[in-house]
Amino acid sequence: MSGVEYAYAKLNLALDILRKREDGYHDLRMVMQSIDLADEVSISPRPEPGMTVYTDLPYLPKDEGNIAAKAASRFFAVSGLPPVGLSIGIKKRIPVCAGMAGGSSDGAAVLRVLRRMYAPDMPEERLAEIGALVGSDVPFCVHGGAMLAEGRGECLSPLPSLPPCWLVVCKPAYSVSTPELFSKVQVKKLRCHPDIPGMAAALEQGDLEGVARRLYNVFEDVLPRKYHQIFEIKSSLLGLGAMAASMTGSGPTVFGLFRDHSPAVQAVEVLTAQYPSVYLCRPL
Repeated sequence: MSGVEYAYAKLNLALDILRKREDGYHDLRMVMQSIDLADEVSISPRPEPGMTVYTDLPYLPKDEGNIAAKAASRFFAVSGLPPVGLSIGIKKRIPVCAGMAGGSSDGAAVLRVLRRMYAPDMPEERLAEIGALVGSDVPFCVHGGAMLAEGRGECLSPLPSLPPCWLVVCKPAYSVSTPELFSKVQVKKLRCHPDIPGMAAALEQGDLEGVARRLYNVFEDVLPRKYHQIFEIKSSLLGLGAMAASMTGSGPTVFGLFRDHSPAVQAVEVLTAQYPSVYLCRPL
């Protein structure tokens, strides 16, 4: 018995930081959206105890340093099921360290496969609770779609997904340190905050223009100057016809929202000549 599952990337349509908590984390409020850019995760039992992870990116961890293996361990520990030997394979398509929850989505895909294989009666909400023990974005990735995410990202409320549109996703050839960005955040000095109630209302109404007007990520306000390419990509997307553009998560990936297919395709062609990771996507 084995299983295969797609692990879908996410975008932050809005990201706000509310306060720093006593435990050192921050309370966030975000609107998150799954897109059709996905890794492929496969799981096969093996006779030997323990688990191995193999990917098409040789530098990724092959043990519990990989969130996919961590998710499998948590699944068996929390469910009370006896652990089994597993081989976990991941074909990566989501860029690594991109602010798109690629690792978290791989972990969520592992949880979904293991539930299907070993605990088919387990409610999805219980699976999301296990996911919260693995990482802050994993509960969202268990569910997918569109969600209002609060707390560290684990407190979720469903929203309607984006109305039909095209998303051009572009990652420059570097990563951004999430701890570095959080260390620069002084909540009281943040100049602007996203209109998240307005964003949720626009999604409820299927109002793409209303969503576009409210794309915003407060991390952009604290980006060091060395990450100037993020703003250059945003400017390029807007110049190529995007209704709006924003960074997702802690970056460095930027996405543009397009109503029509042709300008989105043109944007992909232009950006592909300049940047290593460019994708044409749809919301899920």
